[in-house]
Amino acid sequence: MTVRVLLADDQAMVREAFSVLLGAQPGIEVAGEAADGHEAVARAAELAPDVVLMDVRMPGMDGLEATRRISATTKVIVLTTFDLDEYVYGALRAGAAGFLLKKASAGALAEAVRVVAAGEALLAPSVTRRLIAEFARLGGPRAPRRERLDRLTARETEVLTLVAHGLSNGEIAGRLVVAEQTVKTHVGNILAKLDLRDRTQAVVHAYETGLVRPGPGAG
Repeated sequence: MTVRVLLADDQAMVREAFSVLLGAQPGIEVAGEAADGHEAVARAAELAPDVVLMDVRMPGMDGLEATRRISATTKVIVLTTFDLDEYVYGALRAGAAGFLLKKASAGALAEAVRVVAAGEALLAPSVTRRLIAEFARLGGPRAPRRERLDRLTARETEVLTLVAHGLSNGEIAGRLVVAEQTVKTHVGNILAKLDLRDRTQAVVHAYETGLVRPGPGAG
C-alpha cells in the first residue's frame, strides 16, 4: 500500500529536497506541498494524506497550531532543524506522532514515514529525554489528576512507566521477560483505557499526571 505524504515547509528548497528523497522511495508518494500552516491545514483536508511532514517555524500559522488542527485526523511528523528544539514539548502536546531532524538521511526519512503511517509513534529515547528535560523546566505535573490511571492494571502501569522512559516494545519485553506481542497488547490496552491516540501521547500523559517524574536515569 502506498503511503501518501504532504510536505509543509516555508522553504521551497526544503520541500523540493524532501520531495525528491521521498519520491525515490518505494511505496511512498508525495501527494502535495504547503508553504505555511494555513495551507497545510487546507491541503490536509483536501488531499487526506496518510502522513504530514510539518515544519514548526513557518509564517502566519506555525506548525504547532497546524498540527493541533489536523492531528486528530492526520498523522503528523514534526520537522526540526536542531536536535535540541524548544518546540518539542509543545508539538507533542499538539498531537504530533513524532519528530525528525531535517538532516535525516533518505532512508531514515522513509522509515519514519512508514513507521508513523503504520500507527506507531516515532519517539526515540533522545526525544524522550528532551521531553523530560522540558517537563522538568516547566516545574512539575500540568494535569495532576490521575483518576484515569486507576483504570490500568498493575502490569499496564508498569509498561506505561517503561514506555515513558523511552524503552521500545522489545526492550520492555526483555525487561519484563515476556513476549514482545504481549507488550504490544498491553500498550494497546493502555491507549484504549486512557483514551490516547498513540505512544507519544502516552509518554506525555505519564509525565503530566505525575506517574513518572523527571530525575536521574529517566529516559
